[in-house]
Amino acid sequence: MQTSPFLGELIGTMVLILLGNGVVANVVLKQTKGESSGWIVITAGWAFAVTMGVFVSKAFGSVDAHLNPAVTVAFAVATNDFSHLVPYITAQIIGAFLGATLVWLHYLPHWAATPDEGAKLACFATGPAIRKPGANFLSEAMATLVLILGLAGISSKNLGELAIGVGPYLVGILVWSIGLSLGGTTGYAMSPARDFSPRLAHALLPIPGKGSSDWSYAWIPVVGPLVGAVLGGLLIHWFTL
Repeated sequence: MQTSPFLGELIGTMVLILLGNGVVANVVLKQTKGESSGWIVITAGWAFAVTMGVFVSKAFGSVDAHLNPAVTVAFAVATNDFSHLVPYITAQIIGAFLGATLVWLHYLPHWAATPDEGAKLACFATGPAIRKPGANFLSEAMATLVLILGLAGISSKNLGELAIGVGPYLVGILVWSIGLSLGGTTGYAMSPARDFSPRLAHALLPIPGKGSSDWSYAWIPVVGPLVGAVLGGLLIHWFTL
């Protein structure tokens, strides 16, 4: 078997979701070692998850290591090269579903031990702290715009050879910063695959007492990041290329 960009995006996204949603499960599910350890642990765990996801994605063949349809869309708009859209996004959606399924397996005894339906859903998908669709949409779009602009700043075009060695760590710091500063409103999905695929896994998996998958909210962490991505891609195209 050969490595490939498709495989890299799939495996990298799987690792990203396993570690990212895994830290949420560790904090919110009952009788874990990390129960109730808080937002700092969640944001740090997600930052490290992104860093590891990028390394794994590159190892399995994706030089770009986007791991996120919003990132793929943004850089397609920025470069006017849309050839990666279908293969990358397909791989990311599949990888995110597999990663969410692995979270379910890893924490298998803890679902029944956790009575809170919302806590179980939080291990898969994002949700708003205050449900106001317009404000929630703006939060997701803004956080994703910051993500795209930050990634552009970290790129090898701006950092040269430095980006090759430390780029994944800087991406992790970027995601950590966004989570700490902007994540408290909606949980900073910033990625259609990160939210949609795990939400679908939540709907399909036999999780005891899981409750609703909240599909009425699901469009916001899909459309909001895409709008932020397009805006970020246009800004990069207009001002830096």
